[in-house]
Amino acid sequence: MSKLWLMFAVGVLTASCAGGENEDLKLWMQTQAQDMRPQVQSLPPLKVFPTVDYDAVGVVDPFQVSRLEPEKRPGAPGAKGPDPSHRREPLEAYPLETLKMVGLMMMGGHPVALIQADKTIHQVKLGHYLGQNFGVVTKISETEVVLKELIEDANGDWVERVSTIQLQEREAKK
Repeated sequence: MSKLWLMFAVGVLTASCAGGENEDLKLWMQTQAQDMRPQVQSLPPLKVFPTVDYDAVGVVDPFQVSRLEPEKRPGAPGAKGPDPSHRREPLEAYPLETLKMVGLMMMGGHPVALIQADKTIHQVKLGHYLGQNFGVVTKISETEVVLKELIEDANGDWVERVSTIQLQEREAKK
């Protein structure tokens, strides 16, 4: 039984020691809390925005097809459109920038330009078509091929444009 009393006494002493330290801490916390007052700033006043009525009557719909794509006008001034009965030629599949004039030869007294598309050489005469803009060959000289192209502008009118393909200088092989 003496062991039991000894354990009880040690437990009481330990609790009282720990309780004393906590009591000081609790007292300090209470005194500090008395002086603390929360300081909340008031919110700024709300801005009042004016109300605006939206009246869409008489306003053009921005999603109408006529607003997105210009109106096609038949018989508009400018060049006539491309010939719909024209049979497509092989060099019309290439953009004009990718075609190169690599030479010139005479056949029956008429000039024939040698045009390279990819790695193939084509013979081109006056009246042949080149490029993707309905370009027709109008002149062949020793240094260039002159084309008249038809391009559709934003209003749906066909406009003629003169383009050339220059003779490419031969690159020196090393």
